[in-house]
Amino acid sequence: ACWKTYVARPETNAARRSAMTQLGNGLSEAYHYADALSVQEADLSMKRRLGVPEDVILSVQNNLANSYRKLGRCDEALRVRQEVYSGRLKLNGEDHQETLIAASNYASSLVQLKRFEDGKSLLRKTMLVARRILGECNESTLMIRMNYGWALYKDTDATLDDLREALTTL
Repeated sequence: ACWKTYVARPETNAARRSAMTQLGNGLSEAYHYADALSVQEADLSMKRRLGVPEDVILSVQNNLANSYRKLGRCDEALRVRQEVYSGRLKLNGEDHQETLIAASNYASSLVQLKRFEDGKSLLRKTMLVARRILGECNESTLMIRMNYGWALYKDTDATLDDLREALTTL
C-alpha cells in the first residue's frame, strides 16, 4: 500500500526512494526474497542513476547481498559483500563501525563458501580493531567474535586448539 502512494512521484522524490527501500526490506522480512531482490536491484539502479551519496549505495548493496544469500546465491552475495567492504574502507576508513560490520559480513560470506583461512584472517584483524575502537561489550564487537568462533568451528581442518579458541572466543 505504501508503494502505491508514492509510485507516481518522480524518481528524484525522497519519499518515493524511501518507499522503494521499505518495500524491498518489507518483502525480505516477509520471506519473499526473490521479490525483495527484484525491488532491491531496481532500487540500486535508480539510486546510482540519481547519484545519491556512496553511503546510501553501500546500504542498498548490503540489502542486496542479504537477499542473494537468502536465495542461496552465495557467490553473488560474496561479490557484493566484497564491494561493500571495499567501499566502506574508502569512505569511512578501517576504524569505523560500518567498516567493521562490512568486514564481518564479507568474512562470513567467505566462511559460508568454505574459504575458511581468508575468513578467519579477516575476522582476526577486524576483531582487534573492533575491540580497540568499539570496546569489548559493543554489539558489533560481539557479533564479530561470534563470527570468528563460528569460522573456527566450521573449518573441517580445525585442530583441537582451534576448537578451544572458538569456545573461548564465544
